[in-house]
Amino acid sequence: MPDETDTRIQTETRTQPRPPAHDPSLREDASRAAGYATAGSDTQPSVWVARLVMAGIVLAALNLRPAITSLGALLEEVRVGLHMSGSVAGLLTSVPTLCFAVFGIAAPRLARRFGPGAVVCAGMAAIATGLAVRPFADATPAFLAASALALMGIAVSNVLMPVIVKRYFPDRIGSMTGLYSMALALGTSLAAAVTVPMTQALGGSWRAGLGIWAVLAAAAVLPWLGLVRDRTPGAGSRYGSEGARRADEAADGPAAAPRVIRSRTAWALAGFFGLQATGAYITMGWMPQIFRDAGVSAGTAGLLLAVTMAMGVPLASVIPRLAARMRNQGPIVVVLALCGLTGYLGLFLAPAAGAWAWVLLLGVANCAFPLALTMIGMRARTGAGVVRLSAFAQSVGYLISIPGPTLVGALYQHSGGWGLPLALMAGLTLPQMAVGVLAGRDRTVEDEC
Repeated sequence: MPDETDTRIQTETRTQPRPPAHDPSLREDASRAAGYATAGSDTQPSVWVARLVMAGIVLAALNLRPAITSLGALLEEVRVGLHMSGSVAGLLTSVPTLCFAVFGIAAPRLARRFGPGAVVCAGMAAIATGLAVRPFADATPAFLAASALALMGIAVSNVLMPVIVKRYFPDRIGSMTGLYSMALALGTSLAAAVTVPMTQALGGSWRAGLGIWAVLAAAAVLPWLGLVRDRTPGAGSRYGSEGARRADEAADGPAAAPRVIRSRTAWALAGFFGLQATGAYITMGWMPQIFRDAGVSAGTAGLLLAVTMAMGVPLASVIPRLAARMRNQGPIVVVLALCGLTGYLGLFLAPAAGAWAWVLLLGVANCAFPLALTMIGMRARTGAGVVRLSAFAQSVGYLISIPGPTLVGALYQHSGGWGLPLALMAGLTLPQMAVGVLAGRDRTVEDEC
């Protein structure tokens, strides 16, 4: 016999009309549907689920960049060890964005098929496996393949983090995005700072220095194992999976799952995401080399990169909260871009003498990433809209960012210096500022589709 409450909810869901796309109540309904109920609440996750998800978000975020920044700190050693040219090394720094674009687009479909918790769990397992296998590669193709496996896991997790925040914490998007971004910045800076010292402590082999990060990735799998069975939009609700599914469908109807390709805001957000990613991955892949070429030691160069990434720890908490309270995020976009321009100019004029000032400024500029994530959550009314917007903005954005690191590597090799690469990096901040201001306007993709 079906539960009486469940039957009532299903009947009401079938018979009640769906509100129009412009109805402001859609935002409230979507938040209610996205929430995970306790026995006495329809809008909040149970305490243990909330804690498990928060632990999963933090551990996942800690693992979304060490595969990249640990390689940046040892890029020269890896390049020599695997006999890479400068152009091939530049291609290596572009692999992350290529994988994020190609595999990130599949994340929504995988999440619908298996549930977001299961997909992120598999993503963490892929990261751990790729990082464990990569040090054993004896040739560039094998090294790239192992790196790609880890980056596949990062790609799907990148796309699904805003979705998970929206589903489990619909009324705390700013604070939870800040927590996620802080953990991501911490993992990024930690890998940049300690990879070289750990490599030296482990005998000086770059293989050991890269492989040790597989341990942290393996730990990140554990909390997501408890969420693997979460396969329906309202799983965990006291109404049961079928009732919750219908409740979600009522709130997230066809109007709530827009064709974001028609939205100018979605395209602007994709451009902003892509250009900030270009700058971030050029920084992570090449900044240590810029300083080493200026006479800075390998250990200090890695520490400077770590400082750049560490700036995201405090600012990732402040910027999403501030952005969530503003109707228009354009002013924040402009400030971050100006910091980036100043930092690149400083690297050109006095890379070693003013190193600490330039890395601080570029660290502030790199906080365009948590700002972009926050805007993804704000530019759609519903969970369904956020899923599509997140996949579109991140996948298209990463496609946009693919040529950047490779082009920097080619310019560096053929010009023999950093003048042209830095000019390119500075020039890209101008269109980033323009599309960021457009993406920051107070509107949603549902309004434009």
